[in-house]
Amino acid sequence: MKDIFLIAIKAILTNKVRTFLTTLGIIIGVSSVVLLTSIGTGLSNYVTKEFNNLGANTLLVFPGDIFGDNGGISQERTASALANSKLKMTDVGTLERMREDVSEVAPFNLQSDTISFQQASKTVTVLGTTHNLDTAFNIPVERGGFFDEKAEKDGAQVVVLGYEVATKLFGKVDPIGKTVKLGLQTYTVIGVAKKKGSGFGGPSFDTYVYIPLKAFFKKYDTSSIVRIIVKTKTTERVAEHTKNIEQELQKRLKKDEFSVVNQSEILDTINQILGIITAALGGIAGISLLVGGIGIMNIMLVSVTERTREIGLRKALGATPNLIMFQFLIEAAVLSVIGGGIGLTIAFLGTLALQSFIPAEVTPSAVGLALGVSTVVGLIFGAAPARRAANLSPIEALRYE
Repeated sequence: MKDIFLIAIKAILTNKVRTFLTTLGIIIGVSSVVLLTSIGTGLSNYVTKEFNNLGANTLLVFPGDIFGDNGGISQERTASALANSKLKMTDVGTLERMREDVSEVAPFNLQSDTISFQQASKTVTVLGTTHNLDTAFNIPVERGGFFDEKAEKDGAQVVVLGYEVATKLFGKVDPIGKTVKLGLQTYTVIGVAKKKGSGFGGPSFDTYVYIPLKAFFKKYDTSSIVRIIVKTKTTERVAEHTKNIEQELQKRLKKDEFSVVNQSEILDTINQILGIITAALGGIAGISLLVGGIGIMNIMLVSVTERTREIGLRKALGATPNLIMFQFLIEAAVLSVIGGGIGLTIAFLGTLALQSFIPAEVTPSAVGLALGVSTVVGLIFGAAPARRAANLSPIEALRYE
C-alpha cells in the first residue's frame, strides 16, 4: 500500500502543470458548491435568528387570504392582498381590547419616498406606525428615541431614521434635532435606529424611516393598514390566542379578507424558498464536478498510454491485474482529493470575504459532502482507465513503443 501511494504521488508530481489543469474542474466545482451552500445556510440561520428575536408569541395579521393551495404562504397572494388591504384602525382597536389574549398591538403601512437634508438625498421606505413598534418588532434605537404616544395622537411631523439613512444624510454629524424633508414636507429627526439589516420580504430595515401613523395617513391620503403586529399574552397558548383573534376579526371582516400568521409559518416558508434556491445553485455548480471528473478520466487514459511499458514490466514481475487497477484508482482519487482540498480552501476564503456583506457559514456537512463527492468522482471516472491498465497483456505492454 505504501509503495502504491508513493508511485501515485510521484506520477502526479511528474507533470505539475497537467495535474493542476486536470484538477481545475474539481477545484471550481468544490469551491462553488461549498460557497453557495454556505451562503444558503448562513441566510437560513440569520432568518431563524431574526424570527427568534421577535419571540415565539409574535403574530402578524395580513390583509387578504395569503395561503396557497399547499398550505404555505403564497408570495403572489401576499402581494395582491397588500395592494387591496381591507384592514383599518377599527381592527387595531378590536385587537387592543382583547386584553386576555393580546399584550401589544402595532399596525403599520408602507410607502416609498425621498428624504433629503441639504444637498444629500436618498430613496427610503417610509413606515407609518404607532409608538410601540420599537418594542413589538424589536427595532431598538441607537440615538435619541422613538416617538411617544402623544406625538402619535397629535400626528407630529417627527421621524426616526434607519441606520443607513442617517449615515447617508448626515455622515458623522449628530442628526438629532435636525430638520429633514420627506417629499415636500418638513420633519424633525428625533431618533436613529440601530443597524439591523434586511427585512423579511422587503428592503433593509436600515433604509426605513419611521413616522407616526396619523401623520402617515395625512401625508399619503390613506387610512388602510398593510400589517398588524400582535404580541400574545403567553407563548404556551399561542394557538388558542390565534383562534380567538381570528374569531374577533371575523365580526367585521370576511374570512378571506385577512390572515393571522405566526412566525413559525413564515419561517418555514422562507426556509423552504432558501432551500430550493440553494439546492438549485448547488446543482448547477455541481456540473463543474462532472466536468472535472471527465478531465480526470481523460488524463488518466493518457497516463495509461504513456506508462504502458511500466505496466507491462510490473506485470512481468508479478503484479496482479487488481493491483494495477488499484494503483490507477488511487492516482485518480488523489487527484480529486487534491482538487477538493484546494477548492475547499478557496471556499473558506470566499466565505470569510462574503461575511462582510451577507450572512455566510461553512458547515461541516458541506465540507464532508464536497470532499466525499470529489473523491467518489475521482474513483468513478478513474475506473475505466484503471480497468484498461489492468487488462493490458504484459507481453504486448513490454513491446509497446
